[in-house]
Amino acid sequence: MAGTVILWGHALAALLFAVLALSQLRDGAASLPRTAFVAALGITALWALAVAGIGNPDLTARVAESLRNIAWLAFMMALLRRDDSAGRDRAVTMIYGVVVLVALAGIVLSVIQASVSADLVKGFAAVRILLRMMVALGALVLVHHLYSVAAPGARGGIRLAVAALAIMWTSDLVLYTTAYLSGDGSPELIAIRGLVMIAIVPLLAIAVHRNGDWTLKLSRTVTWQSLSLVALMAYAVVTVLAISAIDNFGGSYARLAQTAFVFGSAAALLTLLSSPTIKAWLRVMVAKHLFNHRYDYRAEWSRFTDTLGAPGEGAAPLEERIVKAVADVTDSAAGLLLVADDGVFGLSATWNWLGTVPVAIAAETLAQSMAGNSRIIELDAVRAGDAPPAELAAVPQWMLDEPSAWAIVPLVHLNQLIGAILLARPPIDRSLDWEDFDLLRIAGRQVASYLAEARAHEALADARRFDEFNRRFAFIMHDVKNLVSQLTLVARNAERHADNPDFRADMIATLKDSVGRMNDLLARLSQHNSARVEEPVAVELMPIVERVTRRRGASHPIAVTGMRDAVAVADPARLEQALGHLIQNAIEASAPGEPVGVVVGRATIEVIDAGPGMSASFIRDRLFKPFASTKSGGFGIGAFEARQVIVAMGGKLDVISREGEGTRFTIVLREALAPARMERAA
Repeated sequence: MAGTVILWGHALAALLFAVLALSQLRDGAASLPRTAFVAALGITALWALAVAGIGNPDLTARVAESLRNIAWLAFMMALLRRDDSAGRDRAVTMIYGVVVLVALAGIVLSVIQASVSADLVKGFAAVRILLRMMVALGALVLVHHLYSVAAPGARGGIRLAVAALAIMWTSDLVLYTTAYLSGDGSPELIAIRGLVMIAIVPLLAIAVHRNGDWTLKLSRTVTWQSLSLVALMAYAVVTVLAISAIDNFGGSYARLAQTAFVFGSAAALLTLLSSPTIKAWLRVMVAKHLFNHRYDYRAEWSRFTDTLGAPGEGAAPLEERIVKAVADVTDSAAGLLLVADDGVFGLSATWNWLGTVPVAIAAETLAQSMAGNSRIIELDAVRAGDAPPAELAAVPQWMLDEPSAWAIVPLVHLNQLIGAILLARPPIDRSLDWEDFDLLRIAGRQVASYLAEARAHEALADARRFDEFNRRFAFIMHDVKNLVSQLTLVARNAERHADNPDFRADMIATLKDSVGRMNDLLARLSQHNSARVEEPVAVELMPIVERVTRRRGASHPIAVTGMRDAVAVADPARLEQALGHLIQNAIEASAPGEPVGVVVGRATIEVIDAGPGMSASFIRDRLFKPFASTKSGGFGIGAFEARQVIVAMGGKLDVISREGEGTRFTIVLREALAPARMERAA
């Protein structure tokens, strides 16, 4: 039964592949991928015909199978060659070359197997099967690579072809793995492979007739992954071959030798891969010989920006991150950050630096030289005397005496020298090339902008602290002016009423109150005082109004009316401060002897005067702006500070004024239950 399925399955597969190849020949399109595709279809048809007519174990069928694999690999490579930049990637080309060489080795081994004696056939058969397993694995790795680099916008044509090839080589891998483990090929699996080949023909037919965009974009990351998979596959195959050879020639010590080989090879591989020097050497050699450019710029820039801009919790300071970000570009193990200040370099930060750093950097000449010429300085050239004369004279001796010092990268922002980074020598010593210079120059400019921004933030923070101090001082100057006015009035009245006991008592109370307020002002001016508004609470308004008017009433008549049980939510001290500003402004705006009215309402306090009033434009544009005043000698702070304080308590300050008629300020606070009502509710 299996023989019949092998015969008819492979014969039908040969017919279908031949028909598909002839249909492509009729189209007459001339392109490298189409030519390779037609050739692969034709060779696959011949291989299937050989299996059907002669049998799978025959030499002709084995050679045809290897040629079939090479043909499909050539088709895949032709797809990659469609993109010029993709075709120049030597890493992918090398992987294809390795798999093709293994396939050719299988052909050679099949020919040798057919000509040797029967005693050696078994050993050659095992090696031949291993080689075919290796070809299938390598081809599947390349199929994955082709699928990864296929343009996402393609209409599925190339991905259908990739799926068909993946199915074909997966069936080969299953067949030869079973044959290696069992020692003989399974007719049932060979029959199934014929049916699989029939099934993939429609996939290839649909794929080739789709007109999607097959342009490929090779990724360096995908290439590295593919290269790593091929290396692991090669290691596994070499290990299996070595174990098989030891089993055939090791005699009674074969098992011990096999164990020692597996353990020793695995330990050696892990030791090599864990060595930073070996890994750095591999990166340099592969980048130098397999890629057109040393750097994967997208990956480098992503790592660079992540190091600079995503510090996270417990991360190093910005200066250390800057050194690390630039050092990672060239795989340097350490670095120094020198910051320019008034034309002199000073040490700002170190990262993993184990070399000598003098207490006095002594890099004034270097800073002056880099300020005029922002070249990257390669210290090995300076040591050899091959650098320009300006660099020979500018580099300090301690840098030249330090063997680990490798290069100096200037940090230039808007044509201004911000600093420089001294890089340590990478694990694999090499000279800087044009690509290093370009990337380091760009990285230097980027970190220079970070340093300049950090300096700007520090300057802004200092300016804000000065602004807060000046703001606080301006408010206090306004309060001092009010105190001076009050004390001046007391002194003037003392000349006439000094003999009056009641006046003396009132004067002493006023002086004590003034001293207390001055001490409070000094405390507010202190840098340790944050001037924070206390949490508002429910307070009675009338007692606060009476305290304020009692202090101000000695110099000017004030009429207080309204609800005595009015309660609102406020900070008592801040409310007294704001109300004092408004009453003082009303007094100064009123004529001598003309009373100022204060009306206490339900969560409101109105301050009314009959002074000259204000225009609508002044109220809109200048009243609540600092340092704007209509009074001679006024600071323009009172109304501004009063509104700031009231808003901070959750209230608002309204004003109504007409020129020649007077002004009404209304403090509107949040309502609260009166104490009596709160007690009843409790």
